Amino acid sequence: MRRRREGGAHGGGAHGGGATGGGATGGGDAPARLRPRDVLRVGAAGLRARPMRVFLSALGIAIGIAAMIGVVGISTSSRAQLQDTLDRLGTDLLTVGPGQDLFGDDAKLPEESVGMVTRMADVASASATGKLADTRVYRNDRIPEGESGGVTVLAARLDLPRTIGLTMSAGSWLNAGTARYPAVVLGSETAARLGVSTPNVQVWLGSRWFTVVGVLNPNGLAPELDSAALVGWEAAASHLGFDGHPTTIYARADKGSVARVRDLLAATASPESPNEVQVSRPSDALAAENATNEAFTGLLLGLGGVALLVGGVGVANTMVISVLERRAEIGLRRSLGATRGQIRLQFLTESQLLAALGGLGGVALGIVVTAVFAVTQGWPTVVPPWAMAGGVLATLVIGGIAGLYPAIRAARLAPTEALAAA
Repeated sequence: MRRRREGGAHGGGAHGGGATGGGATGGGDAPARLRPRDVLRVGAAGLRARPMRVFLSALGIAIGIAAMIGVVGISTSSRAQLQDTLDRLGTDLLTVGPGQDLFGDDAKLPEESVGMVTRMADVASASATGKLADTRVYRNDRIPEGESGGVTVLAARLDLPRTIGLTMSAGSWLNAGTARYPAVVLGSETAARLGVSTPNVQVWLGSRWFTVVGVLNPNGLAPELDSAALVGWEAAASHLGFDGHPTTIYARADKGSVARVRDLLAATASPESPNEVQVSRPSDALAAENATNEAFTGLLLGLGGVALLVGGVGVANTMVISVLERRAEIGLRRSLGATRGQIRLQFLTESQLLAALGGLGGVALGIVVTAVFAVTQGWPTVVPPWAMAGGVLATLVIGGIAGLYPAIRAARLAPTEALAAA
């Protein structure tokens, strides 16, 4: 009896912890149980014997997981960037603009509308710009009139940066002196189109020379200013024929009062014709853009899921071939006392380990892809922990499903049949 046990233990050590001989000979001894460490060792031994096949199979899983992690990470990083922008610029900015009258013509906001909005109880600050429709800006006076580059010329009030949160890339904003003279501040896109990066440069604006005093940084809540050239309110009236009617009023509401201010802005800005006033919230546009990105994210996640499914089919195919190639090993282990359950557990463990390798590699690759893309976009790199844990869990589930049939098939092989087929 002792000799039989020793033989069973020897066979288990040589073949990855197989069970002892009682189960194979029909004696009264119960087959030895495989410890978790032995199960992992036996499963890993099958993978080490075929490294290239294991690599290619794990790569299929890794690509699917990397795609899903990358999509989730990039989407989350984009939302983090949006939240940072909103936290910095605020969600309490409202804009007021003219709509159309009853005859379909463009309406105008009253000249005093900015002052009336400023005096609202729940408005912290308000400012405005006025569009100079027939005025263009060029790098010099020799450029053809039609080549304006789509730059808009706006009259701007001095408190515009405080209300919107504008910052300067170079130079300074208009002041009480420069606002009365031919001085201009360029938006970031306008400066790039005109080839201007520093102040004290002259540009041809409205058939006369204006001196650039500053260049703005891009602004997320007022992107229309990025492609604009802004001159002082007084200078626009005296040098460019500005009529004094604002085309956009920016109002910064108190925290918690945004909805109430929004409801009252139209009637306040134009008491006689509130129906001709349009009120909007710039942060809503950013949120809508983010919602569009989320819809696109769902599509990419679906494609990642398809790639993951293909990887799972690859794992199943690898395990089926492994069973066919290793029938001699299966027969020998069964003859040495391994039970059907232990054979089944061995191949199921191999499948799980193979999928886990692909999953861990895919998570790592997905994090790298997210980090590279986020850094190139200037975003914070954010990969949710649930996405990483979910990626590994998904691979384990897929590995279990993919390895179930090969494991059952291996367990059903009779020792004599497996040895004879080998």
